[in-house]
Amino acid sequence: MLSNIDSIPFSTTLHVRDTCLCLHVQRTARALARRFDVAMKPIGLNNGQFSLMMSLNRPVPATMKSVCDLLAMDRTTLTAALKILERRGLVKSEVDPKDRRGRLLMLTDAGMAMLTAALPIWTRVHEEIDVELGHGGSQSAREKLAAMR
Repeated sequence: MLSNIDSIPFSTTLHVRDTCLCLHVQRTARALARRFDVAMKPIGLNNGQFSLMMSLNRPVPATMKSVCDLLAMDRTTLTAALKILERRGLVKSEVDPKDRRGRLLMLTDAGMAMLTAALPIWTRVHEEIDVELGHGGSQSAREKLAAMR
């Protein structure tokens, strides 16, 4: 237990709770993630899997680095997420012929079918959020979040 000398007043706790930008962004991110998770649950995806699969929807296979950079994800986290999608037959990886140490990532036909089924759900949820935020709200939020990155 802290002594009175070491204690922080509860008013400070309330101030941090009410003003901490990191806390507010984290809470919002979790709420948005849950919203998309609930919407995509009937087809068997979560929001992270959708984002990962969408990042692989490219004309040429993706490198691990390019996906990590796009999703702001470390390689270990990406590898764990890919294993789940690979076991489900939605994603495959191959040795990169230009760099035998690297892997190239791509959607399978089943993965593309799943992504095609998920896209209308993603679109609907985004439209709902756009309505809730009002005119320009979503775009303004994206611009402000991008500025912080």
